[in-house]
Amino acid sequence: MSTAPEGATPGFLVWRLSMKWRVAVDRATAPLGLTHAQYSLMASLYGMQRGGERPSQRRLADHTGLEPLYVSKLARSLESAGLLERTRDPRDPRAVQLALTEEGRERTGQAIEVVQGLLEQLLAPLGGLDSTRTREFKRELATLLDTPLDPANDHPKEQP
Repeated sequence: MSTAPEGATPGFLVWRLSMKWRVAVDRATAPLGLTHAQYSLMASLYGMQRGGERPSQRRLADHTGLEPLYVSKLARSLESAGLLERTRDPRDPRAVQLALTEEGRERTGQAIEVVQGLLEQLLAPLGGLDSTRTREFKRELATLLDTPLDPANDHPKEQP
């Protein structure tokens, strides 16, 4: 039986699912000393580094969907904890490049394993990570994420 209220809007369900996920990741990564936001930043950076990239804070903000100011705050906190390095970009002295430290890579690897287990639990009702339903769900989520939202255009213009 669903815990979603009857007649719930898609927006409400997206919000509830995102909150459920955030809380679960927060709880799962807490023993590793990470919050959901820190995990998201570090896991994204981990993947980018594995791909040979040393992104700027701005690039990482764009990748994660987090506000640049928030990424800067998280990066400073993670740097203080010895999990991340911040250095000036030699090509652009205004930009700050980010990289995980050795300890940061180890902790992120552990966190990824924990969160992967949560993801498997979440997607089990759709047939698991590799199911056709999960692939379709992922495509639909990507479509929604790629749809621009402009609050200024949500009301029809008044006619003179």
